[in-house]
Amino acid sequence: MPHEDSRRITDMGTLKAIAQPLRMRLYRALYVAGAATASQLGAQVDEAPSLVSYHLRKLAEHGLIVEAEPRTGDGRERWWRPAAKGLHVHDEDFRSAPETSAAHTAFARLLVDQRADLYRRYLDERHAWGAEWTGASSDSESVLRLTSAELAELNEELLTVIQKYDEKGRADEAAGDTAGRENVALHTYGFPFRV
Repeated sequence: MPHEDSRRITDMGTLKAIAQPLRMRLYRALYVAGAATASQLGAQVDEAPSLVSYHLRKLAEHGLIVEAEPRTGDGRERWWRPAAKGLHVHDEDFRSAPETSAAHTAFARLLVDQRADLYRRYLDERHAWGAEWTGASSDSESVLRLTSAELAELNEELLTVIQKYDEKGRADEAAGDTAGRENVALHTYGFPFRV
């Protein structure tokens, strides 16, 4: 069954479901794997399969993940996959009240913390990746003078480029070109600030 398009989270229940730190880690691991069981995910996040199963069921209750076709002949295993190609959470959907705004902010901070942890782990382990990968990796900061409309346009252009490379990589991998292919995290932030 094909994935839906990316899902926009607009309700507090779903936001709270994904905003739990272990659930966000499980969702990310499941997204990377494509499909997995609670036991497989538990090994990745160092948690008991029973606890992982509980959190997977909570994600499923909100339609964030769905059951997947089994990838082995063991009928006792329950396989899961993301229900959509990605998730989107926008500030404008949670501005209506202080508690919804606070929940959105807490979720955004969770993402920043988990992304920073992922990058710190890369920094600690980069010597093991070799010169080819460390040379291809990047860390940059640009300070631009833009209007909000220009920032929105820039974000759209960046997403278009990212989607192009994602689709190409997945198509090449499906065609058998797997040599040297790794998961790559690309985090971009565009936000105003004053000095």
